[in-house]
Amino acid sequence: MFRHKGNTRTFAHNLKLASSLSFVAGIVNITGVFAFATLTTNVTGHFAFFADELVKKDGAEAFVFINFILCFLLGAFVSSFLSEVSIKKSPKTSHILPLILETIVLIIVSFSEDLFKNSINTFHFASYALLFAMGLQNALVTKVSQSVVRTTHLTGLFTDLGIELSQLFFYRKEEEKSRLSKSIYLKLSIIAFFFLGCVIGGFVFQIIKLKTLLIASSILALTMYMDYFTVHFFSIKRRIRQKH
Repeated sequence: MFRHKGNTRTFAHNLKLASSLSFVAGIVNITGVFAFATLTTNVTGHFAFFADELVKKDGAEAFVFINFILCFLLGAFVSSFLSEVSIKKSPKTSHILPLILETIVLIIVSFSEDLFKNSINTFHFASYALLFAMGLQNALVTKVSQSVVRTTHLTGLFTDLGIELSQLFFYRKEEEKSRLSKSIYLKLSIIAFFFLGCVIGGFVFQIIKLKTLLIASSILALTMYMDYFTVHFFSIKRRIRQKH
């Protein structure tokens, strides 16, 4: 789901990417809301809060919200930078470093309460880190899928979905309808798995608190392993066929 790019990339690849990583984003989103009352998968709302604090002339709080925005931006920058560096050495594994970094960040945040002993530093460190992690993920997914899949926020997704649903009433050619149906199904899958991640993550948070993020990091690790396993499985299969 990560290695195929351009013409070799299929609807199935994007669907696997969308379902797994939108589920991760849903878990991260609800964990950030419950633990820190902060949205950590997008920055749209933080601009409004930043402006609100400026109007109130509360520089300290305004600084926090601008940091939220910058951390997401930094995550996207680092993700793309690591991918570009990796492409020169191994194009097929350019996704590995951003995913490993995101996994490590989520694991660290899951233990942040123990590290900071519930101080105010926990709120700031964890919120910044989660926004950075989601910036990493959003940039990676966007790059890999060529902007077809986005997993960390739903605003643009609902806009595109509304447009495509309206087009169903006007498209008549079978090829156009097929393409449109796949696109709609993909977007509905992202929404469904994001929502599912929020719901399941919410229930789990009531039991294990920030350790809920370990589920998200485990899914990331599993997607990396499955991607590696699948590629090598088919590689071995092709070699066997060539021998015979």
